[in-house]
Amino acid sequence: MQKLMELSSANGPLCVGLDTDPSYIPESVLSKFSSPAQAVLAYNLALIKRVAEDKSACCFKVQIAYYEAMGLEGMKVYAETLRAVRESGLICISDIKRGDIAATASAYARAHFTGDFETDIITVNPYMGFDTLQPFTEYCRQGKGIFVLLRTSNPGMTDIEQQTLSEGGFVLDRVGSELNRIAEEYKSVYPEQTCSPVGAVVGCTEEENARVLRETYPNIFFLIPGYGAQGGAARIAATLFGKECGGTVNSSRGILCAWKKDEECQKKLSGGALTLEDIVEASARAAVASKKDLLGA
Repeated sequence: MQKLMELSSANGPLCVGLDTDPSYIPESVLSKFSSPAQAVLAYNLALIKRVAEDKSACCFKVQIAYYEAMGLEGMKVYAETLRAVRESGLICISDIKRGDIAATASAYARAHFTGDFETDIITVNPYMGFDTLQPFTEYCRQGKGIFVLLRTSNPGMTDIEQQTLSEGGFVLDRVGSELNRIAEEYKSVYPEQTCSPVGAVVGCTEEENARVLRETYPNIFFLIPGYGAQGGAARIAATLFGKECGGTVNSSRGILCAWKKDEECQKKLSGGALTLEDIVEASARAAVASKKDLLGA
């Protein structure tokens, strides 16, 4: 997490989401590949290379569901995508949102912090209880990191996260207290670092309590979804990544589907001349524009 914080400062706070559904690629381009999964892989590899060269982002977030939906070939593409991100020098976040007990959680941790699907940071769900976090935090002692769901960007988060507790406060406040406790624990493990290896997922679709969340958790690095296609504004995101530990702001469809709003790409599509390179170029420009938008907020 410390390295991600440093890259966020150096490259800007943008996180490029590789939620690469084959439907995001036009049929005329898909048809040039042996399978939709291979088209997704080619798109991912080209975009990773370009973003790393442009230094327009500090990390990539790879949402596993899109690759699971493509079956065995999709999971091979997932593994190759993770490898490419890590080899690029940027941080790889695997968005898997795992949460289970005992041996099962340990198996999930082993599956995503070692072996074919090894990554730098994963997302986890704490709502089965804080004991479910322990198998994942053990790997934080080995240089890995986790982002724990705290306040998500979906409308339904009020069903659980903002339910009031009998002693006062919300459910999310109880989760946040545990994150602060873990942050204190890891100060002795990494005394030279200024950022806890356990971060929080905090959406940027609500302005009202963004400042409160940032002030309440100054030593927690935030993964900030909701920017762009989900309607989150750069000014809210800027409040959340703040000036302390900071954060990274994810944009997925806004970058992956940038070609749909690109005039030149649309002309080529109409003429049957649109290529994968054109789509990647549009996405790369969108990443640069997003970085400028966030830094200028």
